Amino acid sequence: MITFKDIEFRQHPDGEGSHGLIFFPGGYGLSLIRIKHPYSTRYSSYTDDKTWEVAILKGTKDQWEICYDTEITNDVLAYQTEEDINKIIKHVQRLYNDENNWDYISGD
Repeated sequence: MITFKDIEFRQHPDGEGSHGLIFFPGGYGLSLIRIKHPYSTRYSSYTDDKTWEVAILKGTKDQWEICYDTEITNDVLAYQTEEDINKIIKHVQRLYNDENNWDYISGD
């Protein structure tokens, strides 16, 4: 099972934060952003020092867009911890196994 620790992070394009992308078979993925100074850049980010802003993606590493119509969410997810992200990853991986299977594991 892929987890948060498998995501490679790079410097955010504005130079003031981190950005990670991960994609799964079937064309879904995640974008994770943490901006160090969200109000001093052209980007806004709903994060703090311990959380990430997460978007569900549809596409490939080279061409993607934010997906607003999954059972997981219809927007970006603010203030997500590493534990929260691991749960999201588990659910996104299910999108490619069976797009109609939304029987979440008990306790998640």
